[in-house]
Amino acid sequence: MPLLVMKFGGTSVADLDRIQNAAKKVQREVARGYDVIVIVSAMSGKTNELVGWVEGTSPMFDAREYDAVVASGENVTAGLMALTLQEMDVPARSWQGWQVPIRTTAQHSAARFVEIPRQNIDAKFAEGMKVAVVAGFQGVSNEGRITTLGRGGSDTTAVAFAAAFGAERCDIYTDVDGIYTTDPRISGNARKLDKIAFEEMLELASLGAKVLQTRSVELAMRYKVRLRVLSSFEDTDDNSGTLVCDEDEIMESKVVSGVAYSRDEAKITLVTVEDRPGISAAIFAPLADAGVNVDMIVQNISEKDYEDHPGAVTDMTFSIPVNQVERARKAMEDARASGQIAYDELVVDKDVAKVSVVGIGMRSHAGVAARMFKALAAENINIKVIATSEIKISVLIDRKYMELAVQALHDAFELEKAG
Repeated sequence: MPLLVMKFGGTSVADLDRIQNAAKKVQREVARGYDVIVIVSAMSGKTNELVGWVEGTSPMFDAREYDAVVASGENVTAGLMALTLQEMDVPARSWQGWQVPIRTTAQHSAARFVEIPRQNIDAKFAEGMKVAVVAGFQGVSNEGRITTLGRGGSDTTAVAFAAAFGAERCDIYTDVDGIYTTDPRISGNARKLDKIAFEEMLELASLGAKVLQTRSVELAMRYKVRLRVLSSFEDTDDNSGTLVCDEDEIMESKVVSGVAYSRDEAKITLVTVEDRPGISAAIFAPLADAGVNVDMIVQNISEKDYEDHPGAVTDMTFSIPVNQVERARKAMEDARASGQIAYDELVVDKDVAKVSVVGIGMRSHAGVAARMFKALAAENINIKVIATSEIKISVLIDRKYMELAVQALHDAFELEKAG
């Protein structure tokens, strides 16, 4: 029997009416001959409520009990979805993480998958069950404790199940009808993509696109799980949504497939850092130890040539999430106090944003950077930092110009046009 994985996010199961709407979509796939594994998130707003209760009870909470509480939101949804399907005469059963069991590491609130054994669910399918409704976002450690995977973990759960069970496809139902060339709230010309390659989606997800969690795309790319993103609130068919797939399934790609942005960025500059071998490691190792996620990095030209002048100095600039500024500042101050590094000043700019263009077509086309920089220059937008990869160019700019930059780049690469 062919198998399909269907994942429903929090807005898709926000109340009983929406759960019933989602259940009808599952019922349709069962009628088409599929066995179905449904992965559900907590009802919209429930996880935030549970987190609030934990923090209100114990500001210095035990991470194991945090997971026990927060995972309960998905358990409720799974039971309600199974009950709704049973009322529709669809043989369904709910599964919590420990019942599968979904085996994970013991890193509470940020666990990673170790194994998803098939035996228990396969046995129930053999007995006539048509739908296994699995609570997303959770698993169980070797110690037998409930674990959670971090925000967005239900997407990753869905992809992991699709890989473990060899699913024909993994459908991610959400509140948007697919992947767009950019945020439709910023550009009225944004176009829904029929297909996008794993690598492009991974870049867009990591650069700020919120439709899919980065870890879920990484997993899908590794195990070649075909993903389809589509709306819970529209009638759908086999051609609905956007298919995230291997590059080989896409006949011909545009040079640039999408424009992504992240407004929650900060730029830090260490002024007059020693320019010597090992200085980069001396700076970025303490940041890594402090859990600071460094993104774009640029080192200015030294004031002196190092080989001729041992006292040469430079400036080191890097970008990080804006909510990690104080953590980064402390890490740098501690490193300076210990003599690990020396600098004159640490300058923070919290009014920046990152804008990126992404496309697998960049591999075989020259001039993308020039076209991008020309479009930004035409709008008098100054670039502070540049970072590139094989299929991506990112720039850091003043945050006030972010929406203008997104629109300008979308127009410059004519992303409103198909093909």
